[in-house]
Amino acid sequence: MDLSYLTQLLLTTPVVPAAFGGIVWGILGGALPGISPSISMALLLPFTYGMHPSAAVVLLGATYFGAEYGGSIPAILIRTPGTNSAAATLIDGYAMNQQGRAGEALGISLMSGIVGGTVGLVMLVALTEPLSQVALAFRPSSYFALGILGLSVIASLAGDSLLKGLMAGVLGLMIATIGSDPVTGGGRFIFGNADLLSGIPPIIVMVGLYAVTELITDRGTGVQERADQSKARIVFPNAAMWKRIAMPQAIGSVVGLVEGCTPGAGGTVAAFLAYSEARRWSRRKEEFGHGSPEGVAAPEAANTATSKTALIPMLSLGIPGSNSAAILLGGFLIQGLIPGPMLFVQHANIVFDLYVGLAVSIVALLIVGYLIMPPCIWLVNRPKPYLSAAIYALVLSGAYAIGNSLFQVSLVLAFGALGFVMKYLRMPVLPMVLGVVLGFMVESNFRRALVLSGGDLTAFVHDPISAGLLSVSALFILSSAVGRFRKRASVSGKVTT
Repeated sequence: MDLSYLTQLLLTTPVVPAAFGGIVWGILGGALPGISPSISMALLLPFTYGMHPSAAVVLLGATYFGAEYGGSIPAILIRTPGTNSAAATLIDGYAMNQQGRAGEALGISLMSGIVGGTVGLVMLVALTEPLSQVALAFRPSSYFALGILGLSVIASLAGDSLLKGLMAGVLGLMIATIGSDPVTGGGRFIFGNADLLSGIPPIIVMVGLYAVTELITDRGTGVQERADQSKARIVFPNAAMWKRIAMPQAIGSVVGLVEGCTPGAGGTVAAFLAYSEARRWSRRKEEFGHGSPEGVAAPEAANTATSKTALIPMLSLGIPGSNSAAILLGGFLIQGLIPGPMLFVQHANIVFDLYVGLAVSIVALLIVGYLIMPPCIWLVNRPKPYLSAAIYALVLSGAYAIGNSLFQVSLVLAFGALGFVMKYLRMPVLPMVLGVVLGFMVESNFRRALVLSGGDLTAFVHDPISAGLLSVSALFILSSAVGRFRKRASVSGKVTT
């Protein structure tokens, strides 16, 4: 492709408007609880029928990118993750907001999203074919080990009590078993309710545990104060902050690259792993969970990088790496394009147009993100009774939009009550969220691996990818246990002296 084609593409085709439109719609969709990136993209599919193929795929790809970032806005401002992956950003982002640093948290989130998206795009262009071959080598045993790797993060997120963290994680895994059996298809723990056959969506659990719990807690304490209006402005990272968040951004980008190329992993696993690794390598571990900028930068870089690298197996092999990539695959098929090795031969121009459109979407994210965040910061400073009522309406309407069912609304309220009880008992919520998100992956692939191996458990060791991931999981758990032992010994030593 020469320079004249690129100029023509940018100036005379709808690729640029499609990229900006996708970012705007994606941010709005990601910011609305219950409207996930895949739902945002699915709502656009009917409108792509009459569009030019390049504009259609760019619109969907930009929406994916924008939605992964947009989920961080309500996570930081109102403690409601707009997307599953934004739950990791919420940990320190909302803490920064409570400290009067909402603008700073949003600025770090935006710039980390741009860094992660840029790295992901470079990897998408440069490594599509070779990395997709690695993803193709994954077996059910490998996916099981990948899920165990994600669950191993619980040890570092359990807070002061490892026992309570494990209890919360097991509770999440139990919730993940509700619905149809992944192997036999029979209903489990549905108690005669057909609405539970499809299981409980993780976003329902997260919205209830985070948003509704926070609203109940605020009403119970009678907190009515308003945030300082003078701080209601976006703050981009300065040189010192860039230096501090550079390593977490690099960690998040690398994790996003690996997880994005692994079908089924997705931005949620990438965000939590990036958060855990950023904490592991940080010199300020004690700040994590209490408003650490590094805790915002790492997961944001990870989930936006994933939005690009998840397209690698989809483009080269026709294997979608996530639900959103599957929607994009549908967009290709609507246009008569079949992703796979022949796509680069028969429709190389469409692939090039997609790359250019995704590059434009990074610029669009900077512009649109900057313009859309000041109103969001203004919103969080409204009088709390009005804001609480608006959040309730947003949460419940978003929950209803997920399945057009009032039953989903009742589930959100039920998990809000459960979260309030857990908060009273000082049980951490994050292990439960991880259990819900990863439970299906772990169980289904464990059973499939046993079916394929005839019940032989050594299949998880004979598979080199599985063995490697399980070894890393063991190292994570061991290092967390050693760290807890040293911390307890240090505390005991101080008490003795």
